[in-house]
Amino acid sequence: MVKYTLARVGIFVVLALALMPLVHQLLLAMLISAVLTAVIAYFGLRKWRNEVAATLERSITARREEKNKLRSALAGDDDFTGTSTKR
Repeated sequence: MVKYTLARVGIFVVLALALMPLVHQLLLAMLISAVLTAVIAYFGLRKWRNEVAATLERSITARREEKNKLRSALAGDDDFTGTSTKR
């Protein structure tokens, strides 16, 4: 996730610095850089973006499973070994 974020920030900074002599306005250069960064990242960083999305999905799924397991244990449905206590 860090390399994707750093790549996006790096692209933005390089584009902003490259546009400064052409545009002569910091805000306009930053706006154009932001739009171009989004386009470049969408196509150029697809693999890293998909890796980040997959990592986040795994993390969310694991948290949901753990949350459901804890709720179930607190409700008395399961004990800590995963066996049912209700009959």
